[in-house]
Amino acid sequence: MDQGRVVEAFRREARQLAWATAGVSAAEWCLPTRCAPWNVSELLAHVRVVIAWLPGMLAATPAPIRAEVSAVEYYRPDERFAPDTNAARIALAQDHAAEQLSGAALADDFNATWQQVDRLCRAEPEGRVVRTRHGDPMLLSEFLLTRVVEVAVHGLDLADALGREPWLTSQAADLVQGLLLGPDGATALEKLGWGQLRFLRKATGREPITREEALDVSRLDIRWLTLG
Repeated sequence: MDQGRVVEAFRREARQLAWATAGVSAAEWCLPTRCAPWNVSELLAHVRVVIAWLPGMLAATPAPIRAEVSAVEYYRPDERFAPDTNAARIALAQDHAAEQLSGAALADDFNATWQQVDRLCRAEPEGRVVRTRHGDPMLLSEFLLTRVVEVAVHGLDLADALGREPWLTSQAADLVQGLLLGPDGATALEKLGWGQLRFLRKATGREPITREEALDVSRLDIRWLTLG
């Protein structure tokens, strides 16, 4: 995965999310999302938390000698998606949202965080290896791809909760599609008869899949990732 391409996709998608949440009203921050039990403010706090791991990962020494886990392998169904881990993930986002003085302060915090992450990642050489908080040695490009997934997919959740049109960027959508379908993704979408946005919604559980669609997915040997 080209590191520069992933960094640019992250930058564009995070900037869109920051722009979209800058004008959220006090009442809208309390709206429920499909990611229960999070409301809008808590879901944005979650996105902020998961990208805020990066500065510490980049500063950690020594860096791993080589990458051993890809972005696809990162989503393997192990303890990182266990009930206790999910409960801790939920509480961490709720605590961060509660620490902010207002929704506007949370939006400002997210804006500052993604810009710091973008700046740090742009300064790193191609082939940089980092260690995740789960202990996975990964290429920075591969881990940052998982952060693009977080910003993009939860951006869809926030847009739906706020009753807005999705602001998903084409750069992020293409990367997430590639992660889910591989290099022949366009062919698979054509066979399914789905547009890219519809596919991303279905593949990440944002839109139900009918029995017939599930059979088509199985015939094409498409395997969904464990996304929590």
